[in-house]
Amino acid sequence: MREKEIETRLVRAVKRMGGVCPKWVSPGLDGVPDRIILLPGARIAFAELKAPGKKPRPLQAVRIKQLKSLGFQVYVIDRPEQIGGALNEVSAP
Repeated sequence: MREKEIETRLVRAVKRMGGVCPKWVSPGLDGVPDRIILLPGARIAFAELKAPGKKPRPLQAVRIKQLKSLGFQVYVIDRPEQIGGALNEVSAP
């Protein structure tokens, strides 16, 4: 399975939950996660999508750590099976 397929599944799953999952492009700030997860109830998280078995690049790992230190949930998803669990965590009160 390719990264793009996992990304498509994430976007669809978020949409089914009534949310949106825009691609995050941030000129001048490289290494940001691929997608922002926005769910009802002002729930927000970030997702870095990878092909199965792949890990974030060093700069991506720095950005993930930075976002987590600010209190945000950040998920590295490399298998479709991870999507449901991540979204359940984001939507939990």
